[in-house]
Amino acid sequence: MTDRLHACALAAAAALLFAMPAWAAGGGGGGSGGGGSGGSAGAPQAAADPEYAAGEAAVKKKDWPQVVARMSAVLLHDDRNADAWNYMGYAYRQMGDMDNSFRHYEKALQLNPRHRGAHEYLGEAYLQVGQLAKAEEHLKVLDKLCWLPCEEYSELKEKIQGYRREHPQ
Repeated sequence: MTDRLHACALAAAAALLFAMPAWAAGGGGGGSGGGGSGGSAGAPQAAADPEYAAGEAAVKKKDWPQVVARMSAVLLHDDRNADAWNYMGYAYRQMGDMDNSFRHYEKALQLNPRHRGAHEYLGEAYLQVGQLAKAEEHLKVLDKLCWLPCEEYSELKEKIQGYRREHPQ
């Protein structure tokens, strides 16, 4: 019986260990990207949708009008794609169109309230327009969403700290 219990405990520990990278990953979206997070990010979408793949390639090239064009094409046939909405918000933010940026990030979060990338980038957008308190709200959400330290939380926290250094009260 002890061997059986030991084997079960080992199996449970192994299952937990193998699941941890999935919890930690939970989707991308941090850093220089703009998509991912919280469900359906990256490679699987790119493989299934050439427009999405072209949009991601445009993000890497920092070709913001092309990102908007490609992700708009994705949204024509999949308007529930939170990652595409997030990429749109990111591209508009990079082009300085904050109204469209906010609108697209909000749509991503409406579709997926746990979208870590959208929370990070929306927080950064709020910093761009001088709304520190709103950025901090998204940092608090990320703190709850990230069981383990996650890139989106760390990056937004760093940006908020930088903002505070540059804008002492």
